[in-house]
This record gives sequence, structure tokens and C-alpha cells, in this order.
Amino acid sequence: MNLLLLSLAPVFIIGGYIYYRDKYDKEPLQLLWKALLAGALIVIPVIFVEQLLSLFLPFFPGILNPAYHGFVVAAFTEESFKFLALFLLFWKANTFNEKFDGIVYATFISLGFAGVENVMYVLQYGVSTGITRAITAVPAHAVFGVTMGFYVGQARFYDKQKKELLRKAIGMPILLHGVYDFILMTGYNWLLAFWIAFVVFLYFSALKRIKTLSDQSIFNTDYDLLNEKFTKKQ
Repeated sequence: MNLLLLSLAPVFIIGGYIYYRDKYDKEPLQLLWKALLAGALIVIPVIFVEQLLSLFLPFFPGILNPAYHGFVVAAFTEESFKFLALFLLFWKANTFNEKFDGIVYATFISLGFAGVENVMYVLQYGVSTGITRAITAVPAHAVFGVTMGFYVGQARFYDKQKKELLRKAIGMPILLHGVYDFILMTGYNWLLAFWIAFVVFLYFSALKRIKTLSDQSIFNTDYDLLNEKFTKKQ
């Protein structure tokens, strides 16, 4: 039970933070649970596809092996299924009525996936793995979700740029996820400092994207202040 709590604690902490930052028009809780469940369920097809793609690992020698594993087997597969879940379940939802909602739904899907993945790792490898992943892998999945949602949220409302933004919505998370996994999979200790710097970059980039779309919320209007200013002009 303790290992299960350790596995899921970062998921609910990060989820609570995203819910808090959705300041102006919070999404229904039942839809957030739906997003978490969707993220958890896509673990099943992801496992099968990753196993299939892993059959080709022997054909990639040297540094190409962690590159293929990180960018294709892991990043491409996982982020593609997250994007598919987001697009099928929430793209046309009536509650998707502002850009920030893209971040909310995408991040919760990512957290659902990260939660199941984390449980699998922690139950197998123990407490130390749980603590390490709580500050690295789970937040990283959330960052990939924030990145995807940042572009999906804009694509939902900027029709002229929709195709370009949707390409970024799938391409940027794959790139970031791939770099994250590639560095770890190389096994080169001298890359550890770069990996730590990259993780810090991921965190700050996600916070910046969250703030950007939160500030741009169509519900972020102080009508009392506007009325006060209007009255003074009369």
C-alpha cells in the first residue's frame, strides 16, 4: 500500500496544481477523471506497440540504439497515443472552451499514463525508484502533456494555424520525450549534468506555457474593474 501511495502521490500533486492553475473556468471533475482513465488505459496498446518496435533494436548499432529506443520506441509511441486520446475524447468537447483547457486535458491524460507506468516501476524496483521518479519521470510526463496541450489549445481556436499547431502538438512532445530518454539510455555518466539541466529546462518551459495560456484566458476579465473605469470616464 505504501508503494502504491508513493507511486501515485506525484500524479495527484501535479494534477492538483494544474487544476488550481485553471483559475477562470475549471473543467468538470468527471472529465478530469475521464482523462486520467484514458491515459491509464492507453498503457495497454503502448506496451504492445513498443514490444513490436523493440524487435528492430538489434538493427541499430552503437549510439543509434538508444536513439531509436528513446525517440521511436518510447517517445513516438507514447506521445502518439496520448495525442490520439486527447483528440478523440476532448477536441470537440463543449467544455473545451478556452486555450488553457488543452493543457488541462493533455496533462491529465499524461498523468494517467505516468501513474500506471510509475506503479509498474515502483512495485518492481522499490522505494528509491519511487522517490527518483517522483521528481523526474512523472513531472516529465506532465511537461510533455503541458507542451502538447499548449499547442492543441491554440489549434482549437486558431483555425488558420491549426495544421501547423497540431504538428507542433505531436512533434514537440516527441522531441522533448526523445531527448529525455535518449540521454538516459546512452548510459554515459558525463551526460548526467546535461540531463539535469534539460530537466530543469523542461520544468521552467512548462511553467511558462501554463502562465501564458492562463493569462490569455477569455474568462480572465475583471468586469467590476472595467465598469469602474467606464464609470469614471462618464
